[in-house]
Amino acid sequence: MHPILLDLGSIKLYTYGLFLALGFMAAVWFSKRNAKLYNTFDQVISDLFFVILLAGLVGARFLYVLINFDTFRNNPLEIFKIWNGGLVFFGGFLAAVAACFIMLKIKKMPIARTADIIAPGIALGHSIGRLGCLFAGCCYGKACDLPFAIKFTNPDGLAPLNVYLHPTQIYMVLSNFLLFLILMWLQKRKKFHGMVFLIYIMLYSGFRSGIEFFRGDFRGDFFFEFLSLSQGIGLVVSFLALVILIKLYRSANANH
Repeated sequence: MHPILLDLGSIKLYTYGLFLALGFMAAVWFSKRNAKLYNTFDQVISDLFFVILLAGLVGARFLYVLINFDTFRNNPLEIFKIWNGGLVFFGGFLAAVAACFIMLKIKKMPIARTADIIAPGIALGHSIGRLGCLFAGCCYGKACDLPFAIKFTNPDGLAPLNVYLHPTQIYMVLSNFLLFLILMWLQKRKKFHGMVFLIYIMLYSGFRSGIEFFRGDFRGDFFFEFLSLSQGIGLVVSFLALVILIKLYRSANANH
């Protein structure tokens, strides 16, 4: 693949950073468009995504550095080079959720309703952003001999060279786009505010946990080297979302 899209000597455009930016812009654009269906001002969404961007980057990078601490121990300046790849979604997700919760509380905005507005856009943006992982070679898969396996040959990338691997980056692109379509279908059929967001968490965690079994890069151990840290976090978050979903669903049915 092509980790560096443009090299002008002192100026380099990294493909990972480009798709990360495109994914973020797509998430903002679609969420602002989606806000109109909820009669919500799009400026609120812009402010919210600014918070998501800052908190998400910090949280995602922090968890990646934590998992790969030995890599950064002797090269602390490498921590700040996120354009080379190296973000863990759940780290960014948890940090962004906490930051958005605080912001929405301060602005006295409906949390569950706002979460439903942005959930499909986040899935869409995440799908686009994952293309950056493909070009950078990060989040690579285990060796395999499947007919759709991919081989990385660019030494600037992060994946092992000249080995056929599971295209886990493509798995994540497709699963996030499928999730986007599901959320859009669900949006007009939801029983209560927060349902779209809760199902987003559950399905994403399920998709991600399944794909993790095909990952070849070190993901941090969570359970006897069987589950990665992202899988562990995903299972916990998914379980909590399921409990809340069942409780709210029963409450919504009881009111009818």
